[in-house]
Parts: sequence; C-alpha cells; structure tokens
Amino acid sequence: MLSKIIYRSYGDRFPSDENIQIVEVKSKNGLDDFIKLPFKLYSKDPLFVPPLFKDMYNRFSVKNPFFLYAKARYFLAKKGRKTFGRVTAIVNSRHNEFHRDRVGFFGFFESINNFAVARSLLDKVSEVLRNEGMDTIRGPMNFSTNEECGFLLEGFNDPPVLMTPYNPPYYNDFMQKYGMKKIKDLYAYICEIPMELPEKVLRVAEIAEKRGIRVRPIDMRRFELEMRVFKDIYNSAWQKNWGFIPITIEETNYLAKRLKPIVLSGLILIAYKDEEPVGFMGVLPDINFVLKKMRGRLNPFTILKAIYYSKKIRCLRLLLLGIKSEHRNKGVDALLFREGFKNVKDKYKQFHKVEFSWILEDNIPVQRLVEMIGARLYKIYRVYEKNL
Repeated sequence: MLSKIIYRSYGDRFPSDENIQIVEVKSKNGLDDFIKLPFKLYSKDPLFVPPLFKDMYNRFSVKNPFFLYAKARYFLAKKGRKTFGRVTAIVNSRHNEFHRDRVGFFGFFESINNFAVARSLLDKVSEVLRNEGMDTIRGPMNFSTNEECGFLLEGFNDPPVLMTPYNPPYYNDFMQKYGMKKIKDLYAYICEIPMELPEKVLRVAEIAEKRGIRVRPIDMRRFELEMRVFKDIYNSAWQKNWGFIPITIEETNYLAKRLKPIVLSGLILIAYKDEEPVGFMGVLPDINFVLKKMRGRLNPFTILKAIYYSKKIRCLRLLLLGIKSEHRNKGVDALLFREGFKNVKDKYKQFHKVEFSWILEDNIPVQRLVEMIGARLYKIYRVYEKNL
C-alpha cells in the first residue's frame, strides 16, 4: 500500500515504546516541527495537499477566535532529533456548556505507521484531558465540528477537496487498537454537475416560490454583514445536529476573512420568507487543486501559479446547506439548489463536478436530495471516542 511505503521512507528506525519521547510544543521551533511534519510524512503521497504555512501559523495563533473559549496543547512524538508524530489536546468549553458533557478532543493527529507512536500520543492526550476533568476523548477534530473532523475511512483513491481531511488508512486501525469506538460517520457525495435538475426538484422549487420563498446571492460589497446573516441561520438550523457548537461573531468574521478571496459571485445564496432569512447555501471552488501547486509557500512566484491554476479548477464543494427548522420540508432546499446550479451553468462552465460534504450518516433527507440529482456516496469519514 502506498501509504505504508511513504511512512516507512521517513526515519532510519521505528521507535519502540521505551524510547519514544512526547514533547510539548512551547517554542517557535517546536511549532515549526508541528506544522511541517505532514510535509515530511506525505512527501511521496501524490494525493496530499499541502496547506499554506502562513494559514497554519495563523490558525495556531491567538488570532484564531477559537481560543477565546477553548484551549489546546500541542505534542510531538520524538526520538532524538527526529519527529515521528504529533497531536493536539483540546478542551472546548463551549461544546461542554452546550451539550452539558465533559468531552475533550484530540486533533491534528499524524503518525508514522507504528502503533507505539500513536499510542504514546493518545496516552498523552488522555492524561491531559483527565487532568482537565474530562471523562471522554473524541476526535479527530481540527479544532471542532466547524472545521475539518474525522479520519478518512473510505475513498482513498480520490484527492481531498477544500477543507476536508486526508490520512492513511492505518489511522483507523490505530483507533480500534487503542480501544476507540465509532461515534459518528460523516458522508461525502459527488456527481457531475447536472445540465438540468430532476423534474421533481424543479417542481418543489416552484411550490416554494409560490409560498413566498425567494433566493438571492450574497452582496460581495457587504460580505462581512452577509456572513452575520449566515451566522444566525447556521446557529438556528444546525443547533440540533450532532456535535453542533454555536458559531460566534468573532469566528464569523474570521471565517469571512479566510473565505472571501475564493468566493464566487452567485454561489453563496440566502433564502428569505418575507424579510426573514430562513436558509443558506454555500458552494466554493476546490482550491486544493491550486494549493497543491503552491506547496505551502506564499510568494510572488506561487501567487502567479495560483492565478494560473485557479482557472483550471474543475470541482466545487457544497459545504453549507442549512434551513431553519420551521421552514424545512417546504422546498427551500430545492429552490436553493435550482438557483445555485443555474448560476454555475450560466457563469462557471469550467466546473464539471460538485462534492456535497459533509453529511451526517443519519441525515437521510439531505442524502436523498443529493442522490436525487445523481450524486453517489464516495467517501466516509469517521469520528471516534473512548471513555477516559
């Protein structure tokens, strides 16, 4: 298997339990090692997409509003000067307040194909979380369900799209061997962008219009304000979803700043009933295609590359679809789909495929909707947990 070859190519010898040292990151050099480790581990993996170094440093800094209500500690698995793995221990007070539980999280997990390394990392996280009063370890979360989460379980032949996880298959073996149990599966569907939506979808969309539902694209000139509308819909529509954590205004502003450079006009839509925002759909281009060419670097040369390759992106990701509960089953989603795909077809003919992700394994209505337009399940991500 390719992933085993990749990981066996890094380091002279695999460490054993007695010579693995778990070191907490407390310096810039340590953070450098933490951020750069995946670039070494996946150096021969053709599907790996390197994130921008600048983005990662920002993400792990106090600039990230996640740290206004959560805390994280970062650890490296080392033998001498070589690094063989990494992990983050996360305590998210907003999660525990909202769900009234004591769940701690692990995230940003990476390891060579050696269970001793993985066990040492997870043991350390478990120790930290127990000391914080947690009774459960869950993950991976990078940092929460509002970001990347889960280990890829099925679908290793396709590259990851924008803001989705990627890992070798043996991470799932490590979790089972450590005693972790599945807590939730997350689905990704994909299809060719349809020339026409099914008649049933169009008919339901028309019924929604007759009921007074209207859809408009966000106003890019008021992007930050429009994202606040998204926040209100998100916190209402997703509040009963598994793992939900309310998004704050600070996180909304942070997300807006990150996403605005890649948003395409007409592909982020808001649905209204009279003057009330009742639904939201967000479709973004898969900039992973561009990031792969940039290799983590942001400089004049890679910016030119980004401009060139951005015109060659062929895939979209529908990553946000939410309807307030009192307006579900009234065709709002169908109307959003109709208008969104019409804008793709009219304005962005370069796109050929769209991924719908992630969708909870028990969210049958959304699964049936995307299947109706021809999408197929092609990836599964798994979130694990264990009692401490």
